[in-house]
Amino acid sequence: MTQHIGIVGCSAEGASLCYRTICVEGAKILGPHAHPEVSMHTPSLADYVACLDQDNITGIGELMLASAEKLARIGADFLICPDNTIHQAFAYVAPRSPLPWLHIAEVVVTEAADRGFRRLGLIGTKWLVDSDIYPEKLAAFGLECERPDVVACQEINRIIMDELVNGTFEPEAIAYLQQTIERLKQAGCDAAILGCTEIPLIINDTNSPLPTLDSTRLLAQAALRRASERLSDR
Repeated sequence: MTQHIGIVGCSAEGASLCYRTICVEGAKILGPHAHPEVSMHTPSLADYVACLDQDNITGIGELMLASAEKLARIGADFLICPDNTIHQAFAYVAPRSPLPWLHIAEVVVTEAADRGFRRLGLIGTKWLVDSDIYPEKLAAFGLECERPDVVACQEINRIIMDELVNGTFEPEAIAYLQQTIERLKQAGCDAAILGCTEIPLIINDTNSPLPTLDSTRLLAQAALRRASERLSDR
């Protein structure tokens, strides 16, 4: 018996990739075509963006909690959110949530430490890069964080919000992200955190100047491991 995974969605492309990863990779653990029960709730992305633009962390948290309540009512056992940026509200959400969560940055940083990386380049939305979501988790493991410069952060944010979340994947966007990661490499980084759940759709270990930490798939894999554990709290 596996646990029921609840996905608190934000943007469609990132949430879809997380969902597909759970379903496809579930077979590696559970057998052909098998995966845990999965449910997802996603409010309008516009509601999240409005809160982000207003720096309304409580508003973000309330949207996440509304999803959490709905997923709890239909039987989810624990929750994940395949969106790095809105984890800014995690400290508000966690103590009010009806269910436990996996934290995406904790999953990614644990993987970074296990693989022996020491200085991580961080790419994602402007809201994520300006936040303490990853630096705080990295510091707990004694790891360093390097951010792109302001110009690069703005352009990457444009690529994410104007293109990737809408399912548009342009060669120019791939090239720009590769150039940004190359600059992070020159700054001494030994790996890149793909801190936007859409970025793995166009950047991976095969085309990146640095090894990548794919936040979307790492979270999905962590959820699979947890869901496959014995139900100990029922």
